[in-house]
Amino acid sequence: MSMKSKSPSETIAVSTRFVLPHETNTLGKLFGGALLAWMDEIAAVAAHRHSKRVVVTASINNVSFNVPIDLGDIVTLEAKVSRAFNSSMEVIIDVSIEDRITGAKKPSNQAIYTFVAVDQNGGPINVPEIVPETEEEKKRFDAALRRKQLSLILAGKMKPSEATELKLLFEEK
Repeated sequence: MSMKSKSPSETIAVSTRFVLPHETNTLGKLFGGALLAWMDEIAAVAAHRHSKRVVVTASINNVSFNVPIDLGDIVTLEAKVSRAFNSSMEVIIDVSIEDRITGAKKPSNQAIYTFVAVDQNGGPINVPEIVPETEEEKKRFDAALRRKQLSLILAGKMKPSEATELKLLFEEK
């Protein structure tokens, strides 16, 4: 059975929420762990939309807490699959805070999660490929391969000399 490739835009998942008192620390800032859970949940929706399978979180590759999120803030999380490999999918989650008066959104955080699609026995199952369309999608698609190669090297599953995409970053032009 051949799988039809998809564009990242077909995987978009968006969630908007208020920051409530039980989700904040003593300074009135959103707990990092609460944000991680929100990101995990919305990223799983994007990965499911791509694979149409049960998905499990394989790793949280990168999280940046750039801007603190305050009690009462309106937070929007947008997740989109940036690249699919055999059974895994890289999902990038962009988090923004909405100005309560103007409605303008300012970026606050970003994370990169990896999900694996699994069958009814919990074993990995192939997913469709992603075909990026916009310039940003193409940049994220290319960067996903470099991140995958780096994590394989760090896990001892790939020799640095085999990481062709990563090597390009360090070669003289």
